[in-house]
Amino acid sequence: MTIQNLRVVSGDVELAVTVHGDAERPVVVLVHGYPDSSHVWHKVVEPLSERYCVVVYDVRGAGDSTAPQATEAYELAHLVSDLAAVIDTVSPQRSVHLVAHDWGSIQSWEAVTTERLQGRIASYTTISGPSLDHAGYWILRRLRSGSPAQLAQVANQALHSWYIGAFHLPLVPSAWRLGLDQLWPKLLKKAEGISAPASSTQGADGERGIRLYRANVVRRLLAPRERHTQVPVQLVVPTRDRFVSKELLEDLPLWVDRLWRRDIAAGHWLQLSHPLQVVQYISEFVEFIESGVESIALQRSRVRAVPGDRAQPYAGKLALVTGAGGGIGRETLLMLAERGAEVIAVDIDRDAAERSAELARLLGATAHAQVVDVGNTAAMEVLAGWVESELGAPDIVINNAGIGLAGSFMETDAADWERLLRINLFGVIHGSRLFARQMIAAGKSGHIVNLASAAAYTPSRTLPAYSTSKAAVLMLSDCLRAELSDAGIHVLSVCPGIVDTGITQRTRFVGVGDDEQQRRRERASDLYRRRNLTPQAVAAAILDGIEQRKAEVLVGAEAVGMRLLNRYLPNVARSLARLDLAS
Repeated sequence: MTIQNLRVVSGDVELAVTVHGDAERPVVVLVHGYPDSSHVWHKVVEPLSERYCVVVYDVRGAGDSTAPQATEAYELAHLVSDLAAVIDTVSPQRSVHLVAHDWGSIQSWEAVTTERLQGRIASYTTISGPSLDHAGYWILRRLRSGSPAQLAQVANQALHSWYIGAFHLPLVPSAWRLGLDQLWPKLLKKAEGISAPASSTQGADGERGIRLYRANVVRRLLAPRERHTQVPVQLVVPTRDRFVSKELLEDLPLWVDRLWRRDIAAGHWLQLSHPLQVVQYISEFVEFIESGVESIALQRSRVRAVPGDRAQPYAGKLALVTGAGGGIGRETLLMLAERGAEVIAVDIDRDAAERSAELARLLGATAHAQVVDVGNTAAMEVLAGWVESELGAPDIVINNAGIGLAGSFMETDAADWERLLRINLFGVIHGSRLFARQMIAAGKSGHIVNLASAAAYTPSRTLPAYSTSKAAVLMLSDCLRAELSDAGIHVLSVCPGIVDTGITQRTRFVGVGDDEQQRRRERASDLYRRRNLTPQAVAAAILDGIEQRKAEVLVGAEAVGMRLLNRYLPNVARSLARLDLAS
């Protein structure tokens, strides 16, 4: 790989620039943040330069570039002039693809919203750094709204940005001379879980870089300017960012005409923790801009909703629902579709799955239907392979498929147990295992929703197999939640009470003849109808649980009652379990 080191002059500053790869290929310029130098991109440069000409440079005051002493020398206008000088040197005839992180993103927002570089930037990928003007308007709008929720967003971001106030104190820069540079790798390891040795200029980078904040932040936040751009922007959002809240980025569609958003379960220094994912995102976006061919993942990540439009909160998300041919599954699928998600209706009944997908399309959603027996390991693996290759990793998986079985333990034979556990338990195991792997590989902070039941909380002589299967789902979900939290994946258990679905008409009552079985089905169906807890109510509770990232959702008074009874009066629950409610 060809490497060229340059010294680029910008006013009275010299910038250290390194060019990697073939200069005839599309040019990608990487801009670092604080307290970093261009060294922070080292894990990204090599794989990216296999396809592109990759340019990195030390911004003024960092690395091997000149470090002006005056604070005003670090104003955004000077930083934009520096970037322009680099672009004009490395790519005088062609526009470049700009990628920036942290303070690099802040200064790059200035570049894509000013005339100085108009026509010179083909695309912009931004990671963990807002425009200061956009942030200023975001704060003002929320303060003026008087809404407690919006005021809480401002307070939350203020907590994220505590260090900005500290950077304006007189003695803070000297901390870098007193050993903070040596501690920096340990702080990154502890706070972000990443291993990155300090650069040889770490102390100086940290001390001088504080001037970026002092020269720009207060003035821009207090007197923001309207800053629009027609440059295509890819917004990469690390959902575990300790410094930039997700809410701070909600209003970007006001300022950006063409916007794509990619969320990833990672911390602030994404290029160090997930370099290959960063390379993939950059490559997909650059290829799209260069060729006009938009990948499925990019199509889904395109932001179409206006800010604050709660009608489309799932825009860009891919949701898979098993047992989607009717009942809770269908209603949840349609509710997700109505709110902007692309949906996959999975059911063992082809006609039912197709009908659910058709209804989702009538709501304006992109919808797919797949016929799968969730209890069949091979079939679920084929489904997972199809989803990954054709659509990419899902953002939401709802393991809803299940069957009913009633009757005494002694009259429930091995075949009944095997069929019930294969669908009710192993269907959930397969869906969770296969799609969690995809979410982790794609770096998605997705959601896995497992449908248990109020029956999971209390023993019953009439539902021993069904209650056991749902209690297992509940425990499985608790175990998954503990394990997958490290990957940023949310696991939700849903325990509905007596819901009026078609499950009662398909429930098998063991140990009785056909006539008695039909009588019991009709009796159960009548009870469920009179209870009138609808699938729509459960679907709404599921979406609320997803949005609030709850661990568990109970739907219906009976679900709440059973849980309380089992927790606080277990002996009473055991006594009630002896009642034969089936006859």
